[in-house]
Amino acid sequence: MLDQFDRYGAKLTIMAEVAEIAQYGRYASEHGTDRFHYGEIVTQLEDAIRRGHDVQLHLHPSYVNARTEDGRWLQDWSEYDFARLGVERMTELVKFGKSFLENLLQRIDSSYRCHVFRAANWSVVPSRNIVRVLAENGFHIDSSVFKYGKRNKGVRFDYSNAPSALVPWRAGDEDICTTSETGRLWEFPIYAEQRWIGAFLTPQRIARASLGALHRHRFAQSNDEATSVGAPAKTKHGIFRKPWRVRKHAWKADFNQCTGTQLINALGRAEGAHTRPDVHLPFVLIGHSKLFSRFNEWSIQSLLEFIARRPERYQFSRFRDIDLAAVAQYWQQVEQAVADVEPGVSRP
Repeated sequence: MLDQFDRYGAKLTIMAEVAEIAQYGRYASEHGTDRFHYGEIVTQLEDAIRRGHDVQLHLHPSYVNARTEDGRWLQDWSEYDFARLGVERMTELVKFGKSFLENLLQRIDSSYRCHVFRAANWSVVPSRNIVRVLAENGFHIDSSVFKYGKRNKGVRFDYSNAPSALVPWRAGDEDICTTSETGRLWEFPIYAEQRWIGAFLTPQRIARASLGALHRHRFAQSNDEATSVGAPAKTKHGIFRKPWRVRKHAWKADFNQCTGTQLINALGRAEGAHTRPDVHLPFVLIGHSKLFSRFNEWSIQSLLEFIARRPERYQFSRFRDIDLAAVAQYWQQVEQAVADVEPGVSRP
């Protein structure tokens, strides 16, 4: 992925799952064998920074107390949902993750800072503890929300009322899906649209569903209710559960599961709806390197070529390249435009 992105000047932000990586390092130290490739992972992260890409924090807290048994990792499912941890535990994990990455990567680039967060399974509600802990520990940006997204098993959230599918906003202290002029944390949403079921039928997504069927896991929630997580056809919230229902679903700009053509078209729709000549807005894509295949490499090629050939309209960037003051000005202009049409309306 890094090699392919480099060919087009594209910037990749690796959301490094520090809890899992740290466990691999601990295993290597305790057993004298690097069975889970900790050394290679660290080298990849260092190389990404050296090449001008970025690495930021992702956390699956169920890995923090994980242990191995018969060569398999057994996770602590009582800590599966990051958003529902207590503030002290959440602070402990965020400090650990930030320290891990900064101690590792400032050796490569002294200006490196860990200041962007993405929660496991996109779960950032309830928000009060998350916003507080991230802001108090030097994080400026969260990028977990995707408009229209909903989950009600394992983790629980509803992002239908998120302010935008594209434009970042200052998050309210109580609810990350509200705006606040004094908010301490910016939310950079993963780009999403409401789409019919047909938009999800791609070769990549079918392959992902097949992997889910082969690699199923169980976790126990804090109330000791066992829940099975597996193939989309059998999950409680999978889009393929009852496809005959006429309803739309949250379609994320996922470069593993969408085709290059789909992503190009989505980029055009976002541009048409939000273009302002004085503000660059982030079109945030998501993907998982563990799913990245030769087919993905071929498919995303068209998107990378499309962007690279249109520098007057688009440019590749990292989170830290965005001018937050300009984005704040964008929201002021939008709110003023709405207020001019409908007095008393403060948010689009």
